[in-house]
Amino acid sequence: MLPAPTIRVQSEDFDLQAEIELLTKGKPGIGAIVTFSGLCRDEGGTLTALELEHYPGMAEAEMTRIAEMAIERFNLRGLTAIHRYGKIAAGENIVLVIAAAPHRQAAFDGTSFVMDFLKTAAPFWKKEHGRDGASGEWVEAKHADDAARDKWK
Repeated sequence: MLPAPTIRVQSEDFDLQAEIELLTKGKPGIGAIVTFSGLCRDEGGTLTALELEHYPGMAEAEMTRIAEMAIERFNLRGLTAIHRYGKIAAGENIVLVIAAAPHRQAAFDGTSFVMDFLKTAAPFWKKEHGRDGASGEWVEAKHADDAARDKWK
């Protein structure tokens, strides 16, 4: 039986070390842990924050679907994916993906796979807030994100 992923969409910050401990405690066969933490960039000092919105229920369902594909494809022993929403200041955490596997390559691949699909398939939207106090436009999807996802097909 494959392990169920831990999926959360939340406004509050997360603790990387605490999440690793929750994921790995009592699970034999783990030889590698790979983490990805995505932070809000300041875009060269022009941004103070990103405002992230999501489609409640649907975001969690899509994250679960992506995580389950990664667990099966890479034989992961565990996977955690957390995505924040709300107004997030530059330098703060936005997303966390942790993959636990018997070997390092599976953990690396599982983490990359999840991030590549989260960027393109999960219903999240970002709006930039500039240092000048103005709210920018909603950020459009990037072709590079689609290309990164497509390499897994």
